[in-house]
Amino acid sequence: MSELQRQIQLAKYYRKLKFLVVDDFENFRLSVRQMIRAFGVEHIEVASSGEDAVARCEHEHFDIILCDYNLGAGKNGQQVLEELRHNKLLKQTGVFVLITAETSKDMVMGALEYLPDGYITKPMTKAVLQKRLDIMIEQREALKPINDAVDKELYDKAIELTNAEIKSDSKYAIWCYRKLASLYYQKGEFELARKIYENVLTKRDIGWAQLGLGKVKIALGDYQGAIDGLTSLLDQNGNLIEAYDWLAEAQLKKGSAREAQSTLKKAVEISPFAIIRQKKLADVCTKNKDIEGASDAFRHTVKLGHNSVHESPDNYLSLGSCLSELSEGDTSDLGKKRAKEAVHTLERVGKKFKHDQSVQVNSMLIQSRVHQGQGDDKKAKTILEKAESSMDISEADAKTKLEFAKTLYTMGEESQAEQLLSDLAQESGGDKSIMASIEDLLDEPVSLQKKVKARKLNKKGIGAFEKGELAQAIEVFENALASTPKHPALNLNMIQVMLKQIAEQGGNPELKRRCEKCLANVKHIPEQHRQYKRYAHLVKKVQALKA
Repeated sequence: MSELQRQIQLAKYYRKLKFLVVDDFENFRLSVRQMIRAFGVEHIEVASSGEDAVARCEHEHFDIILCDYNLGAGKNGQQVLEELRHNKLLKQTGVFVLITAETSKDMVMGALEYLPDGYITKPMTKAVLQKRLDIMIEQREALKPINDAVDKELYDKAIELTNAEIKSDSKYAIWCYRKLASLYYQKGEFELARKIYENVLTKRDIGWAQLGLGKVKIALGDYQGAIDGLTSLLDQNGNLIEAYDWLAEAQLKKGSAREAQSTLKKAVEISPFAIIRQKKLADVCTKNKDIEGASDAFRHTVKLGHNSVHESPDNYLSLGSCLSELSEGDTSDLGKKRAKEAVHTLERVGKKFKHDQSVQVNSMLIQSRVHQGQGDDKKAKTILEKAESSMDISEADAKTKLEFAKTLYTMGEESQAEQLLSDLAQESGGDKSIMASIEDLLDEPVSLQKKVKARKLNKKGIGAFEKGELAQAIEVFENALASTPKHPALNLNMIQVMLKQIAEQGGNPELKRRCEKCLANVKHIPEQHRQYKRYAHLVKKVQALKA
């Protein structure tokens, strides 16, 4: 095709396309409108804010969206793209171009995370805009049948069309191979996806193929293979952000949560404006009992959630809960500062989601713990009573029951907390997530400082036991139990050590009595608890000593 024929064809394309121009400055909207009208575009609409742009896309389909990054108050261009993708308002056949004067690495990396089809920096000339649009529109039109099929979730048809495009010696063959592997992955046909990625990599060392192969290996359960491949990829290209996400996923699947946290931390340092990743980091920090790390990540998540489709009250509540733990029993300036931030965060979520009764109750429960942790028993009790009067605990969801139990522990109401958790364990139907939370509370219903101390001592006690230093192990476990007297694992570890010492000594009435005391400390754990079988086994062994 000659250049003249190409321009004639492009003019035909432009005439039938619907454009949306998004910018908060009227002069810029007018300028861009004039530019694209000169290309032959007839249908052009404008939006002056991110909210307006999203609202328009809810009611009308646009082929091309030209959106500025900075849109004044409200959503920015990145958040517009994020919401359009999340709510499936931007079709595969659509083209989203981000226009920005921003040059900072953080902003650019954040914007590119959501995969705009184009990224143009200001000042922008008519020639630059047309050149970039020409290329994108030609590709859009050539691949439109494939993307149409994907939009309609006709994946088999999309695969057939993609294979046909490859066989035609298309200049978009690389795009087609990438799309084909992605379609097989979506369908769960991982071995076929693997073959495509490996075939591409035999010819060229391409980042997306290495990344795709890593994803496939995770899906197939080859976590170490995925870790090795993704680590190698990041050694070559440390800015390939998505590779960090999948590396962390492989590490989590393998049980290496500490390594996953380190991986995600590197990713947010490179690109700090991705809310989903910040939330993932917060969750992994929580899993690792790194409350300071979790609070920092939740703080970023809450901030990024403003104007985002991913804003959630859970992020505010989790931040408040982390700060509550960090400030508990700490009346230093730092402790008071954290407590103040916790209350402010919880009051904000209460106002922001004022029509959600569950949010209101959970906010009050956590606030009660904050005040109790700072020694204000009266205020803590007043807020707890208000929370109790606002809910029907029998109808509450699992999250609220867990928060209530945690608050009851903080207020010294251990028996009520244990009964509530036992009932919840029965109701949960073996839900792994709920049971893990129940076990965490039953195991360590104490302050962060006491938890940290108990964990260190438990590790030390196990080490002494493994060396055969039984008397020292008993002393260490006893010290640990002074901080967390009802911790199942600690009590059961203590019993095992004492049973071994009894066996070596040929009987010891005092150690028998202490074994019985440890069993009494953990009799509250439900049958669903991971330590219950061990507990039942040790009950029999201790009872046998009496015979």
